[in-house]
Amino acid sequence: MTAPFRHIAIIGLGLLGGAIGLAVAEMLPSTTTSGYDLAPETRARARERRLASHIAETAAEAVAEADLVIFCVPPGAMGAAAAEVASALPPRAVVSDVGSCKASVAEALAAALPAHNPALILPAHPVAGTEHSGPDAGFAHLFRGRWCILTPPDSADAAQVERLAAFWRALGAMTEVMEAAHHDLVLAVTSHLPHLIAYTIVGTASDLEAVTQSEVIKYSAGGFRDFTRIAASDPTMWRDVFLANKDAVLEMLQRFTEDLTALQRAIRVEDGGALFTHFERTRAIRRGIIAMGQDDARPDFGRGDH
Repeated sequence: MTAPFRHIAIIGLGLLGGAIGLAVAEMLPSTTTSGYDLAPETRARARERRLASHIAETAAEAVAEADLVIFCVPPGAMGAAAAEVASALPPRAVVSDVGSCKASVAEALAAALPAHNPALILPAHPVAGTEHSGPDAGFAHLFRGRWCILTPPDSADAAQVERLAAFWRALGAMTEVMEAAHHDLVLAVTSHLPHLIAYTIVGTASDLEAVTQSEVIKYSAGGFRDFTRIAASDPTMWRDVFLANKDAVLEMLQRFTEDLTALQRAIRVEDGGALFTHFERTRAIRRGIIAMGQDDARPDFGRGDH
């Protein structure tokens, strides 16, 4: 296939940035990549792992020849990262990102790049990742069979939206176009709230005075272990996610609190029927996720190999 872009600049070389660089090298070998990360030690490790064709010493250097720039930094750093490249950004370059909050990121990118054509600022979110972070975390097949949601503004150039979608499909992802505010509400349910719950449960377990930390670790059942995996995610990124998507997260948290109260009451009054009906419905959702290929039914969820 013809590569959608000639030269891709990746700003931020952690899990997602590194995975993009490795995926482009494998799936789009004719495409050149340049990478930059604010941390010198990350740049050094990125060179060792060859996360990009060239690791630049400044963000401006990384984007100078790019026709696609992808910001792979936490939501709270998006504006500063974009401002750093504003003066060097080629006028026809498509600008995108990988953040899981889209409305706030779109605002940050537009504010940091006032001279850039708004039709070429196309936020995106590959719904893929692991609990690991940093330049050693990425692998080339991270996006295979996963969704990448594009949230272009109303002013977006339709041809460039399709070009960006073609890029993500080339990396193995499925693509969907969605309005930014709707994306943020959906992800508040499917990603942000589950992470908040995991952080809370793991924190509560570690704080219980009646249970020592060694007992929490020693007697961890499968459910608690799964929560600790989620709760091991990058704290900087998730702090920024909750602040950037505050309204949607709070709305979903209120709904969750109401549902939790209903379950609390069912347990208190020993309403086994209500509990069984609820659990049966949620089990059907799990089966639907597996049927759609968005997870694996094996005991290790297929996480054992990449």
